[in-house]
Amino acid sequence: MTSSVRPSGDQFEITAEGYRAVITEGGAALRSLTHEGRDLVDGFAADAMSSGGRGQLLMPWPNRVRDGRYSFGGRDLQLALTEPARSNASHGLVRWVAWTLEEHTQSSVSLSYRVMAQTGYPWTVDMHVLYDLSADGLHVRQTATNLSGDEAPYASGAHPYLRVGEHIEHLELTVPARTRLLLDPERKLPTGQEAVDGTSYDFRSGRVIGESVLDVTFGDLVRDGSRADVALCDPATGRGVGLWVDDRHRWLQVFTPEVPAGQPRTGVAVEPMTAPPDAFNSGTDLVALAPAGSAGEELSTEWGLRALVGDH
Repeated sequence: MTSSVRPSGDQFEITAEGYRAVITEGGAALRSLTHEGRDLVDGFAADAMSSGGRGQLLMPWPNRVRDGRYSFGGRDLQLALTEPARSNASHGLVRWVAWTLEEHTQSSVSLSYRVMAQTGYPWTVDMHVLYDLSADGLHVRQTATNLSGDEAPYASGAHPYLRVGEHIEHLELTVPARTRLLLDPERKLPTGQEAVDGTSYDFRSGRVIGESVLDVTFGDLVRDGSRADVALCDPATGRGVGLWVDDRHRWLQVFTPEVPAGQPRTGVAVEPMTAPPDAFNSGTDLVALAPAGSAGEELSTEWGLRALVGDH
């Protein structure tokens, strides 16, 4: 008889320097991350599916494509509408597929998946992810390699939910962004951009979340060298979780999910993105992966998470 398979498939545990992470076969998702037993992400159970995008990788595009329609390389293309309520194609093509294990050591795991040419995305592209733990926390490298004879449109993202304790209302969120996109409230698609100065969206110096409901695309990130840092902390203790992104990640989506009445809000999604919503149409920060065998056929992006244990 065939034994049952967990909704997210095989589970790959890695550990180092007080950190422990679990990565899943399904979607190559970050299911859990702890430091000294303290949750750093609001993940999902081993016997459950990812909900709300928790821990998933967003490739070959993050966020939304309006009506699933776009043009590239002289072709008009139509993606499946994976967010039918808003008539959008959402979060790429690899969230629910079974990734192939390449290597698993005590402190790292790498997986790959080949996106075959298909309706709406007629290019074959290899996807690869490496999760690595060290004293500096979790380091994630996402790579795409074009195997097609034509240029392929590409953007990258990820969907971790940061967690510090059981409630987010008293936590302080720091987001190093000078601007935010204005979004159509019905379809969550860009309509413009504005500076955050003097608004309730200015999180550069840290702001207590309180009762705020956030679904914000932040841009024009303030960097220390090539890196931009986000922090979610308990201001009473300084303990929290930090997320960093490399200079390829020019956008951050910050999202506080809705929860049933009476249940606590336990996590804040902070999504690294190399391009904003609907980049397949606007072209903003969209990458054209060069044809196979050419310079520029591959793109790697990096981001990570670490425990904050005091003054951040």
